[in-house]
Amino acid sequence: MNRRKFMQTAAMGSIALSSSALFAQEKKEPPTFTMQGTDINGKAFKLSDLMGQTVLVSFFTSGCNLCTRDLKLMREFYVGNARRKFVLLGVNIDQDKGDFETYNRLVSLAIPKEQRFPTVWRNAPGHKDNFGTIVKQPTHFVLNAQNQFIFKREGTFQPDDWDNLWLSLS
Repeated sequence: MNRRKFMQTAAMGSIALSSSALFAQEKKEPPTFTMQGTDINGKAFKLSDLMGQTVLVSFFTSGCNLCTRDLKLMREFYVGNARRKFVLLGVNIDQDKGDFETYNRLVSLAIPKEQRFPTVWRNAPGHKDNFGTIVKQPTHFVLNAQNQFIFKREGTFQPDDWDNLWLSLS
């Protein structure tokens, strides 16, 4: 075998090996998220109770202007799509319980009941979740009906995020 033919054979063999390795890789399942604690009404809450629905989990603080803007838009989306197996879950990350309670009082006075969505305080005793450290406010996770990750947005929801959320409902 001449040198040129040997090099071609070796190159083709390495390409075949690398492409078969790519196809042989297992498709990883998206991570499944969990959360348990108490909602704003003092009732036990588990994210698994929302199984079968697309869930938009929004981490926010009561003094965050971007959070307020996003939650207003998300509330409208929630009301318009609740019948489509969609739920918005607010997760307040205020350090001070008083800030969380003030926020809830304002919501109860200003927001009609049918526009309110489940909300939990992440710093409450007994609250557990596996969403990791939240570094930017707001931070949003969209989960499929099996509570598996679809996408995450740190900061305000973008136009493409609304499209992706809409598509996840079909």
